[in-house]
Amino acid sequence: MPARELQEQLDSLREQLDRNPPLSLEERDHLHELMQQIEAQIKLEEATQDNNVVDGVNLAIERFEADHPDLTATLRSIVNSLHSMGI
Repeated sequence: MPARELQEQLDSLREQLDRNPPLSLEERDHLHELMQQIEAQIKLEEATQDNNVVDGVNLAIERFEADHPDLTATLRSIVNSLHSMGI
């Protein structure tokens, strides 16, 4: 169940990015890279203690929270789902 919720949140993030928020190419690339890492982790379907993905999402939250609150809220949901999955 948490993996499905996480995928739904990633889909929501993808939809938000499709609406073309005012992000630089670097910021957009960074988010796409994070999304690919998260999707790869979902495909593994095994809880690991590797916090690299979570750390990356947390850094993105810090980076975007002032200027992009909607993206930040979605990223926070992703972190919560990752924690629920034991990642």
